[in-house]
Amino acid sequence: MAVKFAALGCHLVLWDISERGNQETAKEVKGQGAKVSCYQVDLSKREQVYQTAEKVKEEIGHVDILINNAGIVTGKKFLDCPDSMIQKTIEVNSCAHFWTVKSFLPEMIERNQGHIVTMASSAGILGLNGLADYCASKFAAVGFDESIRFELEVQGKTDIHTTVICPYAINTGMFDGVESRFSSLLPILEPDYVASTIVDAILINQQVLYIPKLLYVMLGLKGILPAKCNYILCRFFGATALMDKFVGRQRSEGAN
Repeated sequence: MAVKFAALGCHLVLWDISERGNQETAKEVKGQGAKVSCYQVDLSKREQVYQTAEKVKEEIGHVDILINNAGIVTGKKFLDCPDSMIQKTIEVNSCAHFWTVKSFLPEMIERNQGHIVTMASSAGILGLNGLADYCASKFAAVGFDESIRFELEVQGKTDIHTTVICPYAINTGMFDGVESRFSSLLPILEPDYVASTIVDAILINQQVLYIPKLLYVMLGLKGILPAKCNYILCRFFGATALMDKFVGRQRSEGAN
């Protein structure tokens, strides 16, 4: 996404817990001729988020588009999840959105201009076997986006937009080992395609984006069919066994 926005001439402000990862992204972005500023920050630490946000406002100015994209996954059955990882998953995938939005939304409201992008997941609209902590964190992100959108509409802030993104598994390494039973209908998504689709959605102020489009159908059926039928449908598509061969990243990379 950083590269896509760089091509549009944006001044990019990159946050990452990994300084090396941030610099690698910055190098790629600079190759597009874009201006970039990097900050190392652990998004699970509220005060660190607030302090870094103040630096951004002092050194760069106001933020027009805020994209909350940090995420981690444990990938274990609920009773096998260490308490520390459950807490960290909620802190990174959910709470971090509260702190970043709270940092930058006031200036957006003052100017009645801005865009908040919430990177959620298909696991934020459908509960999945083996992802209890992850689903909880992503359901929270989806609910947060919708609530903030309604708050802004009630306040008459018509030029502050929100977009929530709910993709299926993306081939970034985070969900290595995950397999789709019907890859033509529900494929493991390629990062470049997802990034392009997200940027396009942001540019037209699309409020909700599910990738692939089959998720719109599945969510509609979830609201109509009995719970037992939904389980049968998920089992048919292989969603109940999605995490059976999960590997994930084999080294600790923090909240990237």
